[in-house]
Amino acid sequence: MRIASRKITAAGLREIFTRLHAYHGPQNWWPHETLWEIMVGAILTQNTAWRNVERALANLKRAHALTPAALRALPRARLTELIRPAGFTASKPQRLVTLAEFLRDAYADEPANLRGGALETQRAQLLALHGVGPETADAILLYVARQPIFVVDAYTRRIFTRLGIAAANISYHALQTLCMENLASDVELFQEFHALLDTHAKLICTKRAPRCDRCPLAQQCAYQKNLRAVQDRERVAPRR
Repeated sequence: MRIASRKITAAGLREIFTRLHAYHGPQNWWPHETLWEIMVGAILTQNTAWRNVERALANLKRAHALTPAALRALPRARLTELIRPAGFTASKPQRLVTLAEFLRDAYADEPANLRGGALETQRAQLLALHGVGPETADAILLYVARQPIFVVDAYTRRIFTRLGIAAANISYHALQTLCMENLASDVELFQEFHALLDTHAKLICTKRAPRCDRCPLAQQCAYQKNLRAVQDRERVAPRR
């Protein structure tokens, strides 16, 4: 279904947040016991469901391997086996080791040391690591370093495309800029908005058969309006 685009305003974007927050309630993301767990989760969640990440994290905890030093000390085969539930075992073990080595060399093995640094410098450092793209880097910056940067993922893209405020082929940077230019630069707001969009996409605005009848954004949704128009045409079309 082709969805017409419309220009979003700061008030419009804030209304989306308000409606989602009223519907789903506070999300209090990212679920974690340590900041390093967030960093590991940001790697493990690449191209897989969060339930798989939780299984991999549980394995690492049981093996007492959920610290940077302990992870680096693991034999590669053992690390691969522990994180197998998260998939991509040919690449994710090395990405985790690379991240742990980076944390040791640049931040004395302490994730909290990322806080208070320069956003652009830290983002460049993370993006220079093999296997760390914009979404992974920005998740670490937002939730670990507490930098005010908006994380864009497939759920964000799906919802904003269906609402008609972003083209399906919009770039990561363009969609991120759209959000950051229309929202206050606030860490808690960015964290909560990201979590709400993910929750809404998983529960309501699903990839297939979205539950539009339950959606708090239905009145402003281009996808829903187009769907109703199609259904209206089908109802009045003469039968042959």
